[in-house]
Amino acid sequence: MDFKDYYQIMGVERSSTQDEIKRAYRKLARKYHPDVSKEPKAEEKFKEVQEAYEVLKDTEKRAAYDQLGSRWKEGQEFRPPPDWGQGFERSTQFGGDDAAGFSDFFSSLFGARSPFGAGRGSQQGFATNGQDHVARIEVSLEDAYRGGQRTIELKSPELAADGHVVVKPRTLRVNIPAGVIEGQQIRLAGQGSPSLSGGRAGDLYLEVAFAAHPLFTVEGRDLTLTLPIAPWEAALGDTIKVPTLGGSVDMRIPPGARAGQKMRLKGRGLPDPKGNAGDQYIVLKIVVPPATSSRARELYEQMQKELPFDPRAEWDS
Repeated sequence: MDFKDYYQIMGVERSSTQDEIKRAYRKLARKYHPDVSKEPKAEEKFKEVQEAYEVLKDTEKRAAYDQLGSRWKEGQEFRPPPDWGQGFERSTQFGGDDAAGFSDFFSSLFGARSPFGAGRGSQQGFATNGQDHVARIEVSLEDAYRGGQRTIELKSPELAADGHVVVKPRTLRVNIPAGVIEGQQIRLAGQGSPSLSGGRAGDLYLEVAFAAHPLFTVEGRDLTLTLPIAPWEAALGDTIKVPTLGGSVDMRIPPGARAGQKMRLKGRGLPDPKGNAGDQYIVLKIVVPPATSSRARELYEQMQKELPFDPRAEWDS
């Protein structure tokens, strides 16, 4: 997927005001509109300009796009960074469904399946409350398991008086409920936009994403841990201390355990609001000691001679 330099497409500087971007769009739209333009590839150019303007005309989309920095060049191979959209506060009018007809690059950043695609929809009817906001935050598995308070910093885009888009940080103290899972939203009442007509302020919804963990992977409320074991532990069986989010527990490895064998620790996953919990699954990984000394080589050679073992015996059947 190619990177698109929307500023280059629009022929404007990154420091341009919103009014300057609007004027550039009007000029290019007249030049490339397929109904009147005689320019080569006018329709293709017009679609590019529309896509660029869709991002740069919008305070929030432009601020998010600017987080990618200026090191990217037009046409360069691109993938969104792993932390794309993290901690970026936006209104629920941002939407993620306006990618139809635009490029894969646009969809990867702002489409329905991007971090910016999740929202709660706009307020309807005669409500005069402030606009709700959403932001994606990263939570550790330990915080998700135990709950507690943590401080988060959000990036809030605004249109300054001089017409430039600026991103202002704001810090909030948040209660993380025990058992929160990925994709769940935490509501902070009154932390959205203020009302312009005397109503109550909108709410802020924090969408939870899990930080990568050195030991566990997560699926719903279940955890999976790959457990390294020695060949003799697999062959003879043993009792091994296994880490869980609630602390280490003893687990019995049966004699003759196989690499890839899956075992379960019931109720050692993430809890739900009713006190029930998912499970923790253990996948065994047999780790072979290296033959880095003469004694180690002697032991391996002795095993080779004395153990009637052929790992490929089934190939001959």
